[in-house]
Amino acid sequence: MKHTVITGHYGSGKTNIAVNLALEAAKKTDKKVYLIDADIVNPYFRSADNENLLAEAGVKLIAPMSANTNLDIPAMPATVMKVFNTDCEVIWDIGGDDSGAVVLGRYSDDIKKQGYEMIYTVNFYRPMTSTEDDMISLLYDIEAASHLKATAIVNNSNLGADTDREIVEASKEKAARLSEITKLPVKFTSVDEKLARDIPECKPIKMVTKKLW
Repeated sequence: MKHTVITGHYGSGKTNIAVNLALEAAKKTDKKVYLIDADIVNPYFRSADNENLLAEAGVKLIAPMSANTNLDIPAMPATVMKVFNTDCEVIWDIGGDDSGAVVLGRYSDDIKKQGYEMIYTVNFYRPMTSTEDDMISLLYDIEAASHLKATAIVNNSNLGADTDREIVEASKEKAARLSEITKLPVKFTSVDEKLARDIPECKPIKMVTKKLW
């Protein structure tokens, strides 16, 4: 059993990271892979939008009862509990900021018992999280709300279609400073797969969620 929890600020790209990691896990393991869309706050960016893509890859999606509907029911389905009794890999896509991380607190004890990795996704080019201090403050708020501690950072900093090597390299310096302050390793710096050829040292990520730009 392995739990990978993806957190971050609104617009950091955490949902896109979560979907990509779920698809990647499905290729590497014979175990069942679940992607839990635990975002009960922001209905615009959500893993549930990729249900068909995930199903084709063999990833089972568990989403809030209100996902892809006009309902406003901030609740997770009871089926979430079955992942704690199955030999599987679980990717959690958590709602943005501490308000979105609150839902995770309900499952934190079970997650701790089985072991987890909590990835803090950052994009230094988004409003309200442009500095290390902003990122640290938000990180602590997320940890307090979720009752879990972050274990790694993913640098997903980008400016959409305007992203180039210079922009990525500048963000890597900020991520390194954040890593030094928080004592959390940078798991990887991600780039759109279209840029991967120019920046081979970064992890290529397929854009599967809605674009801000």
